[in-house]
Amino acid sequence: MSSVSPIQIPSRLPLLLTHEGVLLPGSTMRTSVDSARNLQLVRNRLLKGTSLQSTILGVIPNTPDPASDAQDLPPLHRIGTAALAVQVVGSNWPKPHYTLLITGLCRFQIVQVLKEKPYPIAEVEQLDRLEEFPSTCKMREELGELSEQFYKYAVQLVEMLDMSVPAVAKLRRLLDSLPREALPDILTSIIRTSNKEKLQILDAVSLEERFKMTIPLLVRQIEGLKLLQKTRKPKQDDDKRVIAIRPIRRITHISGTLEDEDEDEDNDDIVMLEKKIQTSSMPEQAHKVCVKEIKRLKKMPQSMPEYALTRNYLELMVELPWNKSTTDRLDIRAARILLDNDHYAMEKLKKRVLEYLAVRQLKNNLKGPILCFVGPPGVGKTSVGRSVAKTLGREFHRIALGGVCDQSDIRGHRRTYVGSMPGRIINGLKTVGVNNPVFLLDEVDKLGKSLQGDPAAALLEVLDPEQNHNFTDHYLNVAFDLSQVLFIATANTTATIPAALLDRMEIIQVPGYTQEEKIEIAHRHLIPKQLEQHGLTPQQIQIPQVTTLDIITRYTREAGVRSLDRKLGAICRAVAVKVAEGQHKEAKLDRSDVTEREGCREHILEDEKPESISDTTDLALPPEMPILIDFHALKDILGPPMYEMEVSQRLSQPGVAIGLAWTPLGGEIMFVEASRMDGEGQLTLTGQLGDVMKESAHLAISWLRSNAKKYQLTNAFGSFDLLDNTDIHLHFPAGAVTKDGPSAGVTIVTCLASLFSGRLVRSDVAMTGEITLRGLVLPVGGIKDKVLAAHRAGLKQVIIPRRNEKDLEGIPGNTA
Repeated sequence: MSSVSPIQIPSRLPLLLTHEGVLLPGSTMRTSVDSARNLQLVRNRLLKGTSLQSTILGVIPNTPDPASDAQDLPPLHRIGTAALAVQVVGSNWPKPHYTLLITGLCRFQIVQVLKEKPYPIAEVEQLDRLEEFPSTCKMREELGELSEQFYKYAVQLVEMLDMSVPAVAKLRRLLDSLPREALPDILTSIIRTSNKEKLQILDAVSLEERFKMTIPLLVRQIEGLKLLQKTRKPKQDDDKRVIAIRPIRRITHISGTLEDEDEDEDNDDIVMLEKKIQTSSMPEQAHKVCVKEIKRLKKMPQSMPEYALTRNYLELMVELPWNKSTTDRLDIRAARILLDNDHYAMEKLKKRVLEYLAVRQLKNNLKGPILCFVGPPGVGKTSVGRSVAKTLGREFHRIALGGVCDQSDIRGHRRTYVGSMPGRIINGLKTVGVNNPVFLLDEVDKLGKSLQGDPAAALLEVLDPEQNHNFTDHYLNVAFDLSQVLFIATANTTATIPAALLDRMEIIQVPGYTQEEKIEIAHRHLIPKQLEQHGLTPQQIQIPQVTTLDIITRYTREAGVRSLDRKLGAICRAVAVKVAEGQHKEAKLDRSDVTEREGCREHILEDEKPESISDTTDLALPPEMPILIDFHALKDILGPPMYEMEVSQRLSQPGVAIGLAWTPLGGEIMFVEASRMDGEGQLTLTGQLGDVMKESAHLAISWLRSNAKKYQLTNAFGSFDLLDNTDIHLHFPAGAVTKDGPSAGVTIVTCLASLFSGRLVRSDVAMTGEITLRGLVLPVGGIKDKVLAAHRAGLKQVIIPRRNEKDLEGIPGNTA
């Protein structure tokens, strides 16, 4: 058996002077360092040292460090504690200082102070052993009954504490695992003792003396805990007595104070809540949860925070429409008339709603479809959802998802959190009061993502017909059936919707309107709405269709009708001012006529009569009704036209062509301009182009160079090598707008062919299509939006890839 060599601390230690606390071996303490010598010790020894030995220092208790280096060291306490610096944290506020986390190792005695500046260093003698204490019979015989008595008191003290606290349970295990010789120092640092008592324990070098001094401290702590427990027991009994008396007070109706009346009212509310739970038609699982919670609520004091949370939860469970639903109106003919009256065009949407009604007539338990209307802003996606609810005779609820970045908005918060509440789905059901409403999930393409989770992922369960019959909100924690809810989502683009979420929805494209459709919408819906909002009648204002067309072509350029609606509102406001002024003038004229007649009856002097006539003639006559809005009135009200038909002017020289682009806001026309100059054969591209569009430009110039001889294309020097001593500059106007995509390939080829051939491109033709290096034209997307954009710009012809011919079916006949 090998002998254990003793572990020694360094014979020379830097001294840390403290006066606030006493560090005992085996314990840990935080101490603040802000005096001159102690700061030098931390900076020069702890922060610059690289070995383990540099982190060992001597902690001298009950010795304040002088404020400056010039002052002499005070008398040092004879016994100190060798400590290990575990952590050093520095700060400059309110003054430079460090906070040390130190752990005591053993006692030492100062033999001699070797150096006082910049920090004290002393020669020390180790008093305790750091190796494992031998648990031999000889040592136990020396300690005798003293060690056993100390251990008994220590166990009694720990068992009087709450063993469910992890720190207490860990201390109980340490009593059995640590050697008895280390326990006096550890327990003295834990129990409530003064610094003077800790200093006495530190000075007790003999183990027997240490046990004798620590046992009275343990006994005092035990007696204090016993007294504390005695004072707490009557309070618990009083609480039980109050809880037992409350039902008797309610039955006998003895209520002498306002507090008793409030308690009676609360108890009556709980009884009413219990009756609602018993009579509700919620599923069995939800009913079991409510019964369990109401039992807990009855036993709970009203002062507890959980009382209000539980009560709110039960009230929500009772108010939810578990089996309450509205009856659908399944008359297809009436539904078609209602949809036609509310919305012009949108044939695909109306067809899908009528199909749903037809299937509902044949099958009663049909699950609600999950539709997604995708289209540019202002085309009526949200209003169509409201009309669908009106057609079906269902309740309508809109949930705005734009900018939502917390999955708890969809699924709710767990009830363990403060301020927890259900998600928007459950809140919406509570609001409408039925389990088969129409839910409009607005702007589903603008969902965010954050550290609180991904709401798009939370929507996967909501919008899956195979899962939403068993939707579990985190707040409810019981399943709710969403299969009868008709979900309608709206989006401007599908590019930002996750693929898994997109797969669960039936996508219905809602393209922009043609000019003819906008005119019909304006005269059927927008103008009557604006007249009603501004208090006008058709007898006061007339807006001809020609004026509406001018507003559409010269003052708006959009796929929807939102800007058109605002312009009509501006016209109505201007007319309202004229009408109000005219009524005021008529009232003045009427009052002047009355005063003139009264003056005649009273024989007013003749020299006063011309003055009253001149007053009436100065007043302007009211405007003639109805006020007709023509082009001149538009210019006065809306200002000069914002958009002009500039297509023909911009295509007045070779090297300019018109392309078509798709954006989330609808289709747009796009000019492509090219010029050539003497140079070294470089191609310059400008206009904030993406990588795909830049590659299309390189493809176009490569194809033209390889086919220049076939199409007789030459540069300024007559060479078929188009880049021979020639630089080409391609520019896409509207340089502040980022552009990308492959559909400009055909336009770039046409623009460059016009430049090198010297022939103009027709000013009434727009084109779109992707090209390959071999000259093939590939199909592109967004054909309908692009054709409508060309139609809005007054273009007569559109060149598209042949493989996109199938996309022309959805384009209105008056546009083709």
